[in-house]
Formats: sequence, structure tokens, C-alpha cells
Amino acid sequence: MRYFSAMHRVTALVRPRQSTFELACAAEVFGIERPELPTRYAFGVCTEHPGPVPTRAGYDMLVTDGLDALDRADTVVVPGWLPAEEPPSPAVLRALRRAHSRGARVISICSGAFALAHAGLLDGREATTHWSLVDELAAHFPHVRVDPDVLYVDHGDVATSAGAGAGIDLCIHLVRNDQGARYAAHVARTMVMPPHREGGQLQYAAPPHPAQVDCTLAPLLEWVTRRLGEPVTTESMAAHAGVSTRTLARRFVDQLGTSPGQWLLAQRIATARDLLESSDLPLDTVARRVGLSSATNLRRRFLNTLGTTPGAYRRAFRAAPR
Repeated sequence: MRYFSAMHRVTALVRPRQSTFELACAAEVFGIERPELPTRYAFGVCTEHPGPVPTRAGYDMLVTDGLDALDRADTVVVPGWLPAEEPPSPAVLRALRRAHSRGARVISICSGAFALAHAGLLDGREATTHWSLVDELAAHFPHVRVDPDVLYVDHGDVATSAGAGAGIDLCIHLVRNDQGARYAAHVARTMVMPPHREGGQLQYAAPPHPAQVDCTLAPLLEWVTRRLGEPVTTESMAAHAGVSTRTLARRFVDQLGTSPGQWLLAQRIATARDLLESSDLPLDTVARRVGLSSATNLRRRFLNTLGTTPGAYRRAFRAAPR
């Protein structure tokens, strides 16, 4: 996890013909001032040749900053790279490598993974891109371990996301790591987005079977979230829904792209994060309130999921405003 103490500069690298939606994913999360929240990010756009940049939506954008803007960025976003088979220029490759080598976080949305791969930033690492491009990415870059199923992969210094919508999930995930769960949840709420989707969820869910169309999981999810402090299990969830555990697992994968157990753990961790940020409750109390039984179990889950301890998380996100 990264904690930032000053205004964090996010710079998107665009190119002709730029996909507007991928760019908007980053701009909406990092570039909008929200009156209810302290402003923690400064968002900008740059391109190799400043001036009008054609978009895939039929209009031009006027971009005034060149590649030197990447030298001032804390996070560099590559919001798509089409056509994917066209390598970046040597100047762009140098700028991406230079930003990464001095410590900037470099992320891609959708086909932007190809630019990162051309720069060598994904060699020997797991990465993802849009499901329709994963075979091409794997074929062109055999040193990249391409995961075709996940929404995003975050290594801390480098991150990649799947299709454009998954770019929003990645950006909100990064805000959670930078600013805490409560700040990120507010950003997501203003965007009318779910507060968090795990990166390991499937890129897309299979269409529900006709007989399951009316079997929404919403009532079950609401029932579970009201009982996180209780010993809820996959079996008790299935019993409440009146189905077998196998049927419940199939519905979770169809509708949420994850298993009941993984979803339940994610809710427990998310609620624990909020309690650590917003209260002074002892760790044992936090653990019991979210159904993780003990401070020891809470620490283990935090380390496995977030790579930090509950105590370190609380100290970071209950400190002075970042």
C-alpha cells in the first residue's frame, strides 16, 4: 500500500485516435473536485506532440502538455493504446521507463497494457487487458504472464486493468490504497458505482440461465451485510436462499464473478477497514464486529489481502489529512 502526504499528480498519456471512455475513467475518479471531500489529486493530460488530438468519438481534444509532464507525475495512466499492435515511439517508451524508474506508479486501462508491455514494464509479471486482446498480448509478449479472467492486476508500481469498465474498478482500488476505504467509497458513491470490486473477479459473467433471471442475489447480499458480526457461512447463506451450496456458488459466479466465500471475506475486510479508519475500537472488537473472530485472524486476513497489518492501516488512515 502507498500513503501520500501531498497533492498527488495523475497524468494521462493520450495518443491519436484516443478512446474517450478509457480517458474518462481516470478523469472521473482522479480529476473531479467533490465538495464533500478534500482534494487529494491533480489530474492532467499529455501527449507526444501537443496540439489537437483526434479521438475515436469523432472530435479533437486540445492537449497542451508534452511528454515532459510525465516527469512530474506521481501516477501515469495509459488509457488505451489502439491499434494495439502499433508500438509506441522511442520517445514515449523512454518517457514511460523514466517515470517508472524514478518511482512513479504506471497503470494501464484496457489496451493500454500493450504500451506498458512494449516498455518492458510487464516482463516477468502478471498482467491483464480486455478479454478480446489477451491472446494477442500473450503472443506478442511471451515474457508477460497474461491473466485473461481478472478485472485488474496491481503490483504497486505497475497495474493493468481489463476492459474499459474495469479501469474504473482499478482507479477506485488505487484511491482506496492511497486515501482509505471511506474516501474511496465516497468517490464511488458520487459515481453511482459499487464501492469495490475485487481484482480477481471475472472480467465478465456468463449470462444467467433463463430459470435464474428472477433469482437475484440482492436480498441475500443485504441479509448477509446486516449480519457480518455473526458466524455466517456459505452453508448458512445457501440455507437462507433456499438452494444448495452448489447452486449458490453458480449464481455468485454468474452474477458477481466470484465465489460466496470470497465475496463474504471481501465484505468483512471492507467493513474492518472502515471501522479502523473511523473508530478507536480495539482490534479484537473490530475483528468480532466483522465476523473474523479475533485480532490474530484479522491480522492474518489483512496481511494476505492488503499486505499490511490492521495497526499500520489505522495509523496511516487516521493520521493527519493527506
